[in-house]
Amino acid sequence: PRLGQLGSGCEPCCCYLRRWKRRHRSSRRKEGNGSETEADAAGLRLRGFCSPSLPRSAADSWTFPARRSRGSMSRSVLQPSQQKLAEKLTILNDRGIGMLTRLYNIKKACGDPKAKPSYLIDKNLESAVKFIVRKFPAVETRNNNQQLAQLQKEKPEILKNLALYYFTFVDVMEFKDHVCELLNTIDVCQVFFDITVNFDLTKNYLDLIITYATLMIMLSRIEERKAIIGLYNYAHEMTHGASDREYPRLGQMIVDYENPLKKMMEEFVPHSKSLSDALISLQMVYPRRNLSADQWRNAQLLSLISAPSTMLNPAQSDTMPCEYLSLDAMEKWIIFGFILCHGILNSDATALSLWKLALQSSSCLSLFRDEVFHIHKAVEDLFVNIRGYNKRINDVRECKEAAVSHAGATHRERRKFLRSALKELATVLSDQPGLLGPKALFVFMALSFARDEIIWLLRHADNIPKKIADDFMDKHIAELIFYMEELRAHVRKYGPVMQRYYVQYLSGFDAVVLNELVQNLSVCPEDESIIMSSFVNTMTSLNVKQVEDGEVFDFRGMRLDWFRLQAYTSVSKASLGLADHRELGKMMNTIIFHTKMVDSLVEMLVETSDLSIFCFYSRAFEKMFQQCLELPSQSRYSISFPLICTHFMSCTHELCPEERHHIGDRSLSLCNMFLDEMAKQARNLITDICTEQCTLSDQLLPKHCAKTISQAVNKKSKKQTGKKGEPEREKPGVESMRKNRLVVTNLDKLHTALSELCFSINYVPNMMVWEHTFTPREYLTSHLEIRFTKSIVGMTMYNQATQEIAKPSELLTSVRAYMTVLQSIENYVQIDITRVFNNVLLQQTQHLDSHGEPTITSLYTNWYLETLLRQVSNGHIAYFPAMKAFVNLPTENELTFNAEEYSDISEMRALSELLGPYGMKFLSESLMWHISSQVAELKKLVVENVDVLTQMRTSFDKPEQMAALFKRLSSVDSVLKRMTIIGVILSFRSLAQEALRDVLSYHIPFLVSSIEDFKDHIPRETDMKVAMNVYELSSAAGLPCEIDPALVVALSSQKSENISPEEEYKIACLLMVFVAVSLPTLASNLMSQYSPAIEGHCNNIHCLAKAINQIAAALFTIHKGSIEDRLKEFLALASSSLLKIGQETDKSTTRNRESVYLLLDMIVQESPFLTMDLLESCFPYVLLRNAYHAVYKQSVTSSA
Repeated sequence: PRLGQLGSGCEPCCCYLRRWKRRHRSSRRKEGNGSETEADAAGLRLRGFCSPSLPRSAADSWTFPARRSRGSMSRSVLQPSQQKLAEKLTILNDRGIGMLTRLYNIKKACGDPKAKPSYLIDKNLESAVKFIVRKFPAVETRNNNQQLAQLQKEKPEILKNLALYYFTFVDVMEFKDHVCELLNTIDVCQVFFDITVNFDLTKNYLDLIITYATLMIMLSRIEERKAIIGLYNYAHEMTHGASDREYPRLGQMIVDYENPLKKMMEEFVPHSKSLSDALISLQMVYPRRNLSADQWRNAQLLSLISAPSTMLNPAQSDTMPCEYLSLDAMEKWIIFGFILCHGILNSDATALSLWKLALQSSSCLSLFRDEVFHIHKAVEDLFVNIRGYNKRINDVRECKEAAVSHAGATHRERRKFLRSALKELATVLSDQPGLLGPKALFVFMALSFARDEIIWLLRHADNIPKKIADDFMDKHIAELIFYMEELRAHVRKYGPVMQRYYVQYLSGFDAVVLNELVQNLSVCPEDESIIMSSFVNTMTSLNVKQVEDGEVFDFRGMRLDWFRLQAYTSVSKASLGLADHRELGKMMNTIIFHTKMVDSLVEMLVETSDLSIFCFYSRAFEKMFQQCLELPSQSRYSISFPLICTHFMSCTHELCPEERHHIGDRSLSLCNMFLDEMAKQARNLITDICTEQCTLSDQLLPKHCAKTISQAVNKKSKKQTGKKGEPEREKPGVESMRKNRLVVTNLDKLHTALSELCFSINYVPNMMVWEHTFTPREYLTSHLEIRFTKSIVGMTMYNQATQEIAKPSELLTSVRAYMTVLQSIENYVQIDITRVFNNVLLQQTQHLDSHGEPTITSLYTNWYLETLLRQVSNGHIAYFPAMKAFVNLPTENELTFNAEEYSDISEMRALSELLGPYGMKFLSESLMWHISSQVAELKKLVVENVDVLTQMRTSFDKPEQMAALFKRLSSVDSVLKRMTIIGVILSFRSLAQEALRDVLSYHIPFLVSSIEDFKDHIPRETDMKVAMNVYELSSAAGLPCEIDPALVVALSSQKSENISPEEEYKIACLLMVFVAVSLPTLASNLMSQYSPAIEGHCNNIHCLAKAINQIAAALFTIHKGSIEDRLKEFLALASSSLLKIGQETDKSTTRNRESVYLLLDMIVQESPFLTMDLLESCFPYVLLRNAYHAVYKQSVTSSA
């Protein structure tokens, strides 16, 4: 983030501080030491210098002492107990990390063209900036008006936008002053340092020196520092007439620290005694931590089961806090420390051995985050100018060769050992979490060791030549991180178990031992005695009930008191010298560790296993993740990468709040990306498995058994067909017959990879990243829904160009195979796969899915309407009632599909299974829309012939007049054709409804029987609206109804604005008349011959029966007429018209007279409103009987 934009809120505080200092400068000179102390302390607090929440303890509250010059300090009587060394070290270390954070962000902002302050890249200011940098730190404004003219215009904005940058550098200078003052105080006090005795004091002292050195190196790496400071000061001078008060010292510091290490080497000459003593105290700690993997293995390091008899014994050490001390931190102490006090390397063999061991372990050190320090080159450049250091330079070169050639392999073996060690530790603790009590030290040691190795790899992999990069690539790094996260999870989960153990330990053992040690002290001053007594009292008062009651423990005050006590007892001439009472120091270090196990488990996890550094190595982080997913054996550990994102916020600091959002957003985006990629990988594996299973299911389809049956028949009849030596076709299921367990099929590999990846997805139910909750399983569920939707639509194999589509039964087989695989996912991951099915399959019953894409419902509806039924209209397909299917007719241009394979009862049932009641309802509505359009056209034809039809309606008993009127009718063939199309559509819908009824009867038999019973027992006197509601329910269940509700709805939507309801009713009546008087013309059609085999006509006129009944019922329901009366009228007109063709002598007109007679019987059989008695009164049954005899006889003759 650009600090100039985000940090403007800090500027008033900085300006206020400077005004405060100006006001109090004179008073600080006049007043005595006490007032000076208060002023300094107040100033530090204003600058954000003081820690926000140092706990109060047995010791008194404190303030900073007065700042004195080196000379005055030596002349005055220094009282070490009043120097507040512990407090100053605590605050300065925290302040130093905050300053590092700010400098790091300034460096990154200046290195990014998009975030760099605009004044540094403004072409108008380019000459001014070059002039300022060239003259830096001198200020010359008088004789350079031309170069600085543009600066005059921009000065207000420069002061405003560069203030945060400038005062950050001022803060660094003041931090340097405080550090130098504290180091002088420590030297004067002759403080004793030993990491194994006064751990906190020594560690904080070394940390402060490294932080100080790192800060100055980081400052020197900001290339624009002179330009920023100079620009701000010139703008200040132009505005206020004088340079900023801090500028002279700040400018000189920038110049002095061009080569920061060289300058600090000179500064640290007076401090070399204290620093070297602190570093040499690492001689027992660092070599023990820097062992090879073989040495760890031989010592059975971190193993709980290597010695079963001691498994319950508490893990103890004389140097408890040193056991989990960061190896990376120790190496920085040693390398930077001995650079600053390099003279000791020539006189102390221990120092030299530590130095060389550290140089051989790494090629670079982490300065801060992803900023690294290349050790060997920097040291060589520093030593080359020092006389007599040729031997040290040779040592550095030898160590460099060793580091390059051996360090990579050494650390690789360590990671390999730690993977197995942490796995064993995590497995044992998951089974016996009670061991977290006595073996807590092992857990934090394991976490610290693993963290150091991961950070070492990350740092070196990004800063190593490509030719030796193989040693710095670890495809198994995810496994190590995973076991770290597992141990962290155990600690968080079983924290109360550890609390119970250590509360009892502190009160029952530590308090007793410490009391004895205090009693045996030969000298114990009053202040020290008070503090030690408070330790014993605090521990003695502890009990298990506090843990059971959920009481919050806080031992921070006790730990700070111990830190203070270390400072009091480590100075020279202390009444109670800690150097003489090492056992007390070691015991207290152990007690401090035990208190952390009670109240600071989260802080301990951050201290020993924080991997937030991955936030600043995004490219390497993503590369490791991709490698993890690509390696099947490692994919089970891929969840460790999203879990690392939960660490990122721990690297933020309160002195740089503006970066919290940037780091938080990065953690969210990375976590989201990782979980999304994991879900995609799992989805792809599941898709591959589904494809394999669909292929296997396809082998079981009936169409594939034809060849097997043919071979069996030929074998039985001993016919030799096919070529000799043709391999026998494998039968389905042969893939399940395993002859060798070692043979691994592709399906086996897919299942293995899926189970590994699903383990990772199922590892945690959710995770918190920057106050956001992520649920890995929901990612998988979401991806499965999307892929299942696409797969179902894809499996239809619909080709719009060729109008090809998969048969419903084949699609249903594939979908069931797909669902079987998806159901098996519940064995791997705790997801609700039923929810996936409901979401996806319900969407497929609609016209469009939630993404606006076409569904199988829309695809199949369009195909049946636009392809199959259109070919029926064109005469290429006929509906065969005997087969309850549509069948292709022999034509010149053969169709690309077999209609029977898409419309028989099994296919329609499969379609109903796929589309469900909602989808079938949409199909019905689409069919009805086509019918309504045909009815609209029929009404237009009726209107054209309305006068003639009105006369024919009343003249059906006058043959001559009827014949004359019939000749005046127009579009007779069109009426019959359109009615036939309506009949065909209704016949297809009848098939669909019957299939839906069969499917629902199988799935919900009780509900269907209840609906059927309800429909069958509607009283005749029931209001039509109520009856239509019942019919609508029945129709949705696939039950046939006297009046089709869908047809009624479709036809009732056709309302003509200029026609009254009476006219509409008349047109409906005349439509029935038109159809009735047009029937005789069918007899002249060659295709109107009735076929007993198919129980219908090849030109589909048998569908007229269904069309006439359904259209009549719907129209007269809409117009509230009598359906029965209108059908009687139709039957009378039709009978009269058909009887007339019996008197015709023209054979061409009567060639299929008998086949047309049968239409009357079909109409009556189809109608719930007409009876055979009524037909007998209009049309002699003997004619029907003779007609049936004739058509059957004709059928036998033609077949013979």
